[in-house]
Amino acid sequence: MAIVELKVPSPGESITEVVIARWIKNTGDVVEKDEVLAEIDSDKATLTLNAEEAGKIEVLAAEGDTVKVGQVVVKIDTSVKPEAKKETPKAEVKQEAKKEESKKESKQEVAVTKESASYATGTPSVAAAKIMAENNVTSKQLNGTGKAGRITKQDVLAALSNGLPSAEKALSNSWQGGRDKERIKMTSLRKVVAKRLVAVKNETAMLTTFNEVDMSAIYEIRAKYKDKFKEVHGSNVGFMSFFTKAVCEALYHFPAVNGMIDGEEIVHNKYCDIGIAVSAPKGLMVPVLRNAELMSLAEIEKGIKELALKARDGKLTIPEMEGGTFTITNGGVFGSMMSTPIINPPQSAILGMHNVVERPMAINGQVVIRPMMYVALSYDHRIIDGRESVGFLVKVKEMLENPTRILFGGKLPEEILLGL
Repeated sequence: MAIVELKVPSPGESITEVVIARWIKNTGDVVEKDEVLAEIDSDKATLTLNAEEAGKIEVLAAEGDTVKVGQVVVKIDTSVKPEAKKETPKAEVKQEAKKEESKKESKQEVAVTKESASYATGTPSVAAAKIMAENNVTSKQLNGTGKAGRITKQDVLAALSNGLPSAEKALSNSWQGGRDKERIKMTSLRKVVAKRLVAVKNETAMLTTFNEVDMSAIYEIRAKYKDKFKEVHGSNVGFMSFFTKAVCEALYHFPAVNGMIDGEEIVHNKYCDIGIAVSAPKGLMVPVLRNAELMSLAEIEKGIKELALKARDGKLTIPEMEGGTFTITNGGVFGSMMSTPIINPPQSAILGMHNVVERPMAINGQVVIRPMMYVALSYDHRIIDGRESVGFLVKVKEMLENPTRILFGGKLPEEILLGL
């Protein structure tokens, strides 16, 4: 009997412990080579544990256990092989399909018969059942006046109007009463996020400056070219690509915002690795677009889409989240009108986007309705002065309100023509 020991892989430098988040396979299961056995939570990402060989597995750690990197958590008995999958002849497949169809029809007939027979027991109609579910009403609280005692929509509405106690409670708000509590163990990722956020508040001189952007020009470009853009590039043109390009150009003019403190030195990055904060099932993730300053709008949209899908599926790797020089977060997708985002260390600044709201604005002495967005820049005052932070945000605003500036070093085409 050959036994293969499966050890916890290293998710990245400085990580010595991980948590077994979920076992997908259990002791006694016979698995194929490379089949996923478990999900593992590290400080920075969720990883999978795959079978190195085919065989029967023995699980050595429970869900929720904290285990060391390199610890043996699964043993595989390679002498037990998975059963070979037999190919079913086409004739047999057709015959099985007919049997399944026949079974479905029989079940449907039985269901119809049962439903007809249960009318007298107070079975609600489809419409009645929907209203009952919405208002937390049970069939025992109602008298059916329909055929054979069936509960109708009118029966439910009449009962609600007469003031059923449970209905009143359900209609007042979403709470159902009670004094219960629930305790949930913090994941490794949430623990690290909590520590880092507290550290940022305690260890940096963080300030936030605000401005507002008229999104009219970007709206016009999107409306005019969205169909053509999707036809050519296979993706929609969103706000984030415009903001990323505007940020990259502004970082060139204000390098301190793209810098960070390393001991007693200030490091100015000569490139733009932009972190894009995305919401994932296990918490906020910040994957990084490398050299975003060299990307086109289409490349940025494609890159963001790929990273967001990986975050949603829990497939982001450590290298994909390391090394950012600046971060953009979009609270507007959740309806946020204004916020003060927290810096993502060791970076020195983060830009917060918010929702777009049509507001009356004074333009050339006239009151007009414009789609406006508040933007916020949180920055570390130890390395970035107020002049630089405000100037950076104004530069971002200028380029978003005149997107052609992005192509000409932050200047308008006529300024280039005039040599200004």
